[in-house]
Amino acid sequence: MSQQQKQNWFARHKVLTGAGALVVVIAIGGALAGGGGDDDKDKSKDTVAQGATSGGGSKSGDKANKADKPKAEPAIGGDGTFQVGSDVKPGTYMSTDNTDGMCYWERAKDSSGETDSLIANDNVMGNAYVTIKASDKIFKSNGCHGWAAVPAKASGTPKSEVDGNGGMYRIGADIAPGTYKSTGNANDATCYWERSKDALHGIDSIIANENVSGNGVVTIAAGDGYFKTNGCKNWKKTS
Repeated sequence: MSQQQKQNWFARHKVLTGAGALVVVIAIGGALAGGGGDDDKDKSKDTVAQGATSGGGSKSGDKANKADKPKAEPAIGGDGTFQVGSDVKPGTYMSTDNTDGMCYWERAKDSSGETDSLIANDNVMGNAYVTIKASDKIFKSNGCHGWAAVPAKASGTPKSEVDGNGGMYRIGADIAPGTYKSTGNANDATCYWERSKDALHGIDSIIANENVSGNGVVTIAAGDGYFKTNGCKNWKKTS
């Protein structure tokens, strides 16, 4: 990485202190090429209790049984400091619908609380994904909805239009590959988009990014891992 690229990246990623939180601002000035680092694989151990049924149950009985099933608890709570390996397993996790911008997470290499212990962090608006590595020691979450474990392989019904202020989307699960267009900034905010290859949130995770004024156009490749967007109007697939 050139000296100018480093200056641009650190100019956009300000480390703030206060109330014990170290915050890296998500917007990044210029496109940076990424290299190295795959998501750690993990499967959630959360289970949903199954209601007992007797033979020949009616449809109404089936509906009642489904309604009685409790929802699975998140693998990680939305508030707290967790030790990796004992409190939380390595893997990739998702927190959804953080609409007030107060969700903060942090990966750290020790529990000293010092700046040098910080591996990666983010203030979240909307959805968030983060991969916790086996070598991490601490995962911290404040003001977030609970974190659910996600499978290593993306699956689901990806959309061709997404909220431009919705945060982070997984390619192949939340959003389909293709070329997307946004008609500009939402509510006079800075429109920022990012293509990344994993959810580690390091400099090397970034494939490309941009701060947009006016219309924005981006092509998301099938091999991309995630697409992040904040402060933009909705992205619609054009091809």
